[in-house]
Amino acid sequence: MSNVLRAAVCRSGTTLAVILLTLIGIALAAGRLSAQAGRVASTPASQATAPVPQAAAVPPAFDVSTVKPSKPEQMGSMLQLTDDGISITHFPLHTILCGAFGTEDDHILDEPGWSRSAMFDIEAKVAPEDAPKLKGLSRDQRYQMLVPLLEERFGLKFHHETRELPVYTLVVAKGGIKMQQSKPDDSSGPGRKMLMARKGHIESADMDIRDLAHVLSQQLGRTVVDETGLTGKYDYKLDWTPDDAPPPMAASGAGGQQQSTLPDASGPSLFTALQEQLGLKLETKKAMSDVIVIDHIEQPSAN
Repeated sequence: MSNVLRAAVCRSGTTLAVILLTLIGIALAAGRLSAQAGRVASTPASQATAPVPQAAAVPPAFDVSTVKPSKPEQMGSMLQLTDDGISITHFPLHTILCGAFGTEDDHILDEPGWSRSAMFDIEAKVAPEDAPKLKGLSRDQRYQMLVPLLEERFGLKFHHETRELPVYTLVVAKGGIKMQQSKPDDSSGPGRKMLMARKGHIESADMDIRDLAHVLSQQLGRTVVDETGLTGKYDYKLDWTPDDAPPPMAASGAGGQQQSTLPDASGPSLFTALQEQLGLKLETKKAMSDVIVIDHIEQPSAN
């Protein structure tokens, strides 16, 4: 069955709502890229991605692809792993890079500013005889197939480095967790196996803590490492006021009464909300991490 990610995006405001079950949902940084100490030369895609065990299927190359800027009026985003390739609609290049390398937001370095703002649509397919091979690949392997496509169409050149980066560790707060553990036989929830996030809100149904750590990484712009030791699946809602939330604006409602249209700027911070609502805590430390350094990348070549 195809994996589909749909996101409702409002670039002019502060809301970024994402259903995180694919590209940016479950790609975790730890251990996904082979660590290489020091600076190394630009590496071909066939050698740069995580090694594949000999018993595993080898990802085929895309046979045809189209890459174009997204339409200015496009507001939603979608990623779909198809039977013969991949379809990406309205994603920034930075997010595509993170998915292709299976790494977190802060592990892609020295990219141009436009890679985070320019939105692209990508359609790529393998040759018909290679389509059956895709069924034997993991999701990470499917995303790694984007690396040579980015090299060809965006002129991507990169290398690995090991650097010390600030990270957050997610631990259980004093007093224990306050989340509800999912029940295996409970199918009453709205769309089981769900993780939704936007600025100021995260909602989970039957998802593990690693996925929460990844979403928190996106919200904070810094890698969050799960050190809770929790192995179960959890249902929870987390609400907080983002640091950049503007003061509430009043709008006239029925009868001339004033209605707030934005979150209360006096609400809890993400750090406070995690402890009060989920019984979890973020701690700061530094760790040696494998990062992707962008040596060159440019606007895509013509189709």
